[in-house]
Amino acid sequence: MAGTGWARLAMAAGTATGTVAVWRAAEAEAPRRTLQGHRGAVMALSYAEPRGLLASASEDRSVRLWAVGELGGGGEPVCLLLCYGHGSRVAAVGLRGARPVSAGEDGTCLEWDGGGGVRSVRRGHRGALRSLALRPAGGCLATGGSDGGARLWRPRRDAPVEAEPLGAPERPRAVLLLEPRRVLALGEAGGLAAYEAAAGRWVPLLGPAASCGSRGLLAAAPTSGGAEPLCALGGGDGRLLVFAPDGPERVARLRPFEGPVLGLSWATRTEPSLGPAALLVSGPGGTVLWMDVTCGPGQVPAVKLMGRYRLPPCKQRWHTCATFLPQGGLLLCGDRRGSLLLFPCSSSSSDGTGRGTPGSEGTASQSEPSCLLHSEAVPLQEPLSVLFGLHGKTGVTSVTCHGDYIYSTGRDGCYRQLRLQDQQLEVLQKHRPCKGLQWIEELRFTPDGDLLVLGFHADNFVVWSTRSGVNLHCVPCGGGHRSWSYYSSPEADAFAFIKRGDVMLYHSEAEPCEQRVLLASVHGREITCVRHLGAVRAPGCHPVNVFITGSEDTTVCVLTLSELTRAAVPLARLSDHISSVRALALADTALHNGTQLCSFVFSAGGRAQIECYRLQCALDLGAEGMVSCQVAHVASHRLDEHWDHMKNRHKLVKMDPETRYMSLSVVCGTNSKQPPMPCTFLVAACSDGSVRLFVLLEAAQKLLLVAESFHHQRCVLKVEAFLYTRAEEERKHLLCSAATDGSVAFWDITRTIADATDALQHSEGEMQLLALGTPLLTVMAHSCGVNSLHIQELPEGRFLVASGSDDGSIHVCLLEVTRGGDEPGTCLHILERVARPCSHAAHVTGIRVLQPDLVLSASVDQRLTLWRLSWDGLEELSTTFFHVPDLAELDCWEVVGAGGEQCWYCVLCGQGLELLRCTALDTHCKLQSQGAVQ
Repeated sequence: MAGTGWARLAMAAGTATGTVAVWRAAEAEAPRRTLQGHRGAVMALSYAEPRGLLASASEDRSVRLWAVGELGGGGEPVCLLLCYGHGSRVAAVGLRGARPVSAGEDGTCLEWDGGGGVRSVRRGHRGALRSLALRPAGGCLATGGSDGGARLWRPRRDAPVEAEPLGAPERPRAVLLLEPRRVLALGEAGGLAAYEAAAGRWVPLLGPAASCGSRGLLAAAPTSGGAEPLCALGGGDGRLLVFAPDGPERVARLRPFEGPVLGLSWATRTEPSLGPAALLVSGPGGTVLWMDVTCGPGQVPAVKLMGRYRLPPCKQRWHTCATFLPQGGLLLCGDRRGSLLLFPCSSSSSDGTGRGTPGSEGTASQSEPSCLLHSEAVPLQEPLSVLFGLHGKTGVTSVTCHGDYIYSTGRDGCYRQLRLQDQQLEVLQKHRPCKGLQWIEELRFTPDGDLLVLGFHADNFVVWSTRSGVNLHCVPCGGGHRSWSYYSSPEADAFAFIKRGDVMLYHSEAEPCEQRVLLASVHGREITCVRHLGAVRAPGCHPVNVFITGSEDTTVCVLTLSELTRAAVPLARLSDHISSVRALALADTALHNGTQLCSFVFSAGGRAQIECYRLQCALDLGAEGMVSCQVAHVASHRLDEHWDHMKNRHKLVKMDPETRYMSLSVVCGTNSKQPPMPCTFLVAACSDGSVRLFVLLEAAQKLLLVAESFHHQRCVLKVEAFLYTRAEEERKHLLCSAATDGSVAFWDITRTIADATDALQHSEGEMQLLALGTPLLTVMAHSCGVNSLHIQELPEGRFLVASGSDDGSIHVCLLEVTRGGDEPGTCLHILERVARPCSHAAHVTGIRVLQPDLVLSASVDQRLTLWRLSWDGLEELSTTFFHVPDLAELDCWEVVGAGGEQCWYCVLCGQGLELLRCTALDTHCKLQSQGAVQ
């Protein structure tokens, strides 16, 4: 709307037919004029009154700029610009001067130039963009997305930084950055030169005759506190040179091997001040030498042999990276085969005070190369722990320590989080930071808590920020299979590489981050499942609820949702799934001292994939409301991999690898300690018409398929396991399953679990797949698919079974479990049942029995209804509307206040996440919203 006074007030509106209609408020009978051109619905408009410009955005992926003058005036509008560049519908548009700025459902925010081309692209949200705000005169702009996040963007520089050639004196073989504008280049003939940025020229440091010849390796020691850098140069003839670049005439010359130097790197220490620089050199036969290097002002570097190690046999047998662990006495190496190796080193040696074998000392620069004296006096040590081929066959690129964890990166596009336990390496989790990043070179932890991932995306070197989800730097260098070097400082970032026979330098001055995360992203697409893990609480503080969510974006997120701030804070993001996550289940959840939660988390979804994690969430007592999260990957299972390991496959019907797991349920009371290892049973509802039973062997880190049944012959939507305990303490494991035909089946799986447990005790190889049997009882509860299911235990062996359907109906039945007659077994009887057709106007996707007389239901119609249950019918007590569209699931839990008042909390997920509270007051109940994230 625009205009002053009623007579000149005008309104523009976009229509579903692709036109923009303009009305005068005083003449509202018909549009004053119509703008035509879009071929899809117009989704957003923006009007700049001083310039008389109107911008429109459409679902046809275009943005148009119109010259309309006064909005309610006359005259024929003219289309000035037609902009195409979005890959999906354009959801929002604004005007910055005469240039449009648009936000699309492809997740990009585009700023257009005066000719209709893309001037700048901004990415960072995990899903579609929905809103846009900006200052018309310039400055920052803000975006909001379907991922629940909001971001503030700074203005960009007009011209992007490009790499410039430095004109190397000879064809370079290796480059090394010592400072943002100080480059060392090793020529193919063996000469070493340094680039002086102030003079703009190259200065020779070592000639080919004084160097190590061709096939040289170049490495620089990490420095801190303004210390003089040290460089090492290894040659194909086995020679090794150690020197300071500021004094190349003072060189320590050694010949550690008769053959070539294959690997050369400097090992990092957790505290560089604890000892001298540590140099690791690999030679023929898989031998790795650890040497400490000290260098005083004006002196030749002194080299001392501290340790000798042997790598496991493989084709490419040399190390690529190394670091000392903060535990002391341990050295961690990565090799070209992709393995991680843990070696011992005495605690005195690791801090630089140990005894070693002298290698080379002196002041003369022209001394003959000398072999390391008495190297045999240092024992050749084997690794204490080996993770063979952890990063595939392409090699480990870096190892580093941060906090209590170890991180390794590789050319497999993943980085792994590990920990050290009893001098053994244990992999906790595998991370894939972003799609398309096939080569990860290094991780860098910033002081402000961000994690930067250095690597290669196709032919570009990128620095990826995991917090903001964008590339901080992107340099088209041609790929990582060339010599390159990256240097970062508070003043500038630099990247040097070899291309077309020359040294190229990319230099970017430090500036504030382009974007600021105002509200953290949760998921980029619909949230399909949610579970309440529990609440942690510090004395005198409000409880902090911890949730686990799964989404169509293939990730599982651990987050907190606070009643006070009404904001969701992601703690950890799990990205092991290759397809959408549709189901979650928890096992062995425990709360310790009110401040620490522990649980096993099962997630499942598309491509017949199940993942299992061990989760620990602890409250930070030093900061109110802050929760830390530790995740360890335990086991995984996929049907296609299970099929590949099966025997006599030609006699069986092949399992469908595209099967989707629709629902999960942990079988209670099965974490028995009697088998050789603790086990937990899990039931899954499958889209191929089967109900499958799995067992988790925690110690062996295996998830095995033990039984299945195709009784339903159609997609199984829900499963729920429950436990019946008789007075004689005899347990019966029961199962309820629901399918797309509206049937609800009840199973006794006690014998199957006993047979599986016995088979685990005696099996030495592959376990024979068992039959799950047939249901004891089947009830046709609905006329179509059952989308929600819940079972509540009552005294005397009775259970309330509530279900909701696609047809909007609710069904509740009273199930009784009794002994069999003359024959041993279990008998199930339906004592009572009640149904309410059309209780909701759409699918009932969430239902919970709160009390024997209270039922809570939620539907896609965005209504949350509380019902009074009696066998005469369901009476509606209270209804509230929630804000989450396309509801997928709900979870509820009971809370008893300090004064004994009883209430329930309810979390709903779909196109967002919302937390509500239900308070019961005698026969009346009140539903209150506690916050929403959309």
